[in-house]
Amino acid sequence: MRWFGFGFNAFGQICIHEKIIKGTDAVKEIKVINPTELGHVDRSGSRQGICMQTSAVRASWSRRASLHLDGEGCVCLAGFGAVTSKECIFMAESRGCKDAFISESYLTLSFPGRVESWDLENKKETPAWSMEIKTQPESSDMPLNLPLVPGGYIATKPPFYQSLSPHLKAKSLALGAEHAVLLSATGAVYTWGLGSHGQLGHGGLTSEEQPRAVEALWGMAMSCVATGGWHSVCISDGGDLYVWGWNESGQLGLPSQALRKAQQQSGQQADVSTSPRENPQEGEDDKEVFISIQAFPALLDITPSCEIKTVSCGSRHTAVVTTTGDLYTWGWGEYGQLGHQTLSSDEPQQVEFFREQQMCVVNVVCGAWNTFAAVVKEEVANA
Repeated sequence: MRWFGFGFNAFGQICIHEKIIKGTDAVKEIKVINPTELGHVDRSGSRQGICMQTSAVRASWSRRASLHLDGEGCVCLAGFGAVTSKECIFMAESRGCKDAFISESYLTLSFPGRVESWDLENKKETPAWSMEIKTQPESSDMPLNLPLVPGGYIATKPPFYQSLSPHLKAKSLALGAEHAVLLSATGAVYTWGLGSHGQLGHGGLTSEEQPRAVEALWGMAMSCVATGGWHSVCISDGGDLYVWGWNESGQLGLPSQALRKAQQQSGQQADVSTSPRENPQEGEDDKEVFISIQAFPALLDITPSCEIKTVSCGSRHTAVVTTTGDLYTWGWGEYGQLGHQTLSSDEPQQVEFFREQQMCVVNVVCGAWNTFAAVVKEEVANA
């Protein structure tokens, strides 16, 4: 499995290009508009020696954490604070970890029997916070992934540990800028936090202090949830995608007036990334309806030929992987995070690069302003 990244790269969190002239600093492209393979590193952070396979990627606005589980487990950091001559820095404190979760200020690591949060801005020899946790048996039917831990979850800033009612039977949890979306073991979706952009999906703009079931999805089992800065998405067991929240940049895949105006002002061709959904019939009003806030879940049709396998959200963009191994993206694309140059879009569009390279996408992870895709060769996927 290989990982590619594209989008915001001001801190070298995707790649660093060395200048040919000796004695000068490395050059960091602010925008990586073409998918670029992430470098393999050894435990010293260099490209020399035995390379470690990247098992998973976690991303914040300025950093990327590559999780390596092919040995004892460790994390390599790239981006803000990394040495300019190295794409990744091996974090010795992560040795033996089983999972990682990164925010702009903290890196949380999960070990057998404990969880630790390390301050990335004030580097110290001890974690900013740690807690002993009940070790889950490897045979557990529902292993928890960060930010979930037994009995609760780990927040992105102090106080780190937040308890959850055992009645929720939490299976996975996604944290937005100021809201949370929880998936229960029964497939129900719960949300809480700030609701000013409709990101909670309850039909209004009010906030919720405690987890509340998304009534519009009640009775439909969901398999995956994700959050952007102020929008939320989920996938049903049948592979359908539901979206709600803020649509200012077209991140819901619904018609965005703000995006249309920005494109007109910049001279961008409207038919490249936004167009009326269908031709009006005779006698119908051809005026397009724009959506700024979608306060309850809406079904978004990506492609009729296949189902949605997984989804991830950036601050204002969304990416999904289909069961056929294709990657679709939409929303804000100023830094190339959609894989379509620097175009923004309120319609899902396939990232052609991977098919052109005979690659199948198996996973996607979005940073705030960038996107990371895990791929395998088509012959491997079809084996």
